[in-house]
Amino acid sequence: MKAVRYSKYGAPEVLKLTEVKKPAPKANEILVKIHATSVTFGDVRLRASDFPPLFWLPARLIFGLFKPKKQILGHEWAGVIEQTGKEVTQFNIGNEVFGTTSMLKTGAYAEYLCVPETWSQGAVIHRSKNLSFEESAVLPIAGMTALFLLEKAKIEKGQHILVNGASGSVGSYTVQIAKHLGAVVTGVCSTGNIEMVRSLGATNVIDYKKEDFTQSKKHFDIIFDAVGKISKSKTKLILSTNGHFVSTKMLTKESPELLEKVKKLAEQKAIIPYIDRQFKLADIVTAHNYVDTGRKRGNVSIKVINEE
Repeated sequence: MKAVRYSKYGAPEVLKLTEVKKPAPKANEILVKIHATSVTFGDVRLRASDFPPLFWLPARLIFGLFKPKKQILGHEWAGVIEQTGKEVTQFNIGNEVFGTTSMLKTGAYAEYLCVPETWSQGAVIHRSKNLSFEESAVLPIAGMTALFLLEKAKIEKGQHILVNGASGSVGSYTVQIAKHLGAVVTGVCSTGNIEMVRSLGATNVIDYKKEDFTQSKKHFDIIFDAVGKISKSKTKLILSTNGHFVSTKMLTKESPELLEKVKKLAEQKAIIPYIDRQFKLADIVTAHNYVDTGRKRGNVSIKVINEE
């Protein structure tokens, strides 16, 4: 089968489209024919080994000190089950599914992928029929992150929430979910993304190139840093008393139950995956180069095979 591998850390050019052996599922695994995957922040960070100085060595010890342990990236995916292990009970051959590869030994930049029916760090569930494979594949990581952190912040109807990085993958889902739950959303983004963020449901939009939102005279019940670039101390002037600050720097959790909640929101059209650009698997280097520019809006989808 075709797969994109990398044997050393570095620029997008370390990613190579190669032929590898098609995997066979273990007793507790399903073999999925991948239709689509994505380029997440996690994929880019692992490829480049771009970790904060404080976490650089611990991260290298986990993911590979001198070269990557997980040589096929791709944190999220959607596809069709081609084979099931003898112990699998929740899925059948032909089921359309989507999920993550968190903490597995391999990723979704490949034509086929084996994932456990259940495992503690990730999730796989049945795919929603009202989303394409490409839309489904960009939903799990950012969708679960947004919902998990909003629930952690105890979001309620009528609250005022500020989303920093509202035009990104996590930010775009956060704006939509918060709006659906009845919050008044203020999005922070660059000039060129203002209309996009408004279209997602933000009542107010701040252009960070023209205004320092941390100096605003408004107060917010929740401040959601969707790009992990600010600290709670930086928001003390605008965070309401007993308000909640959450950030993508915080530990989050993946689970089938949480992904089912995200799927339900998508089925209700409370969230619609925003796909900025779509690339073929053979163009994965171009896709990573684009994400590296920092100009990505929403999600970048990777088409592995054509839908039938």
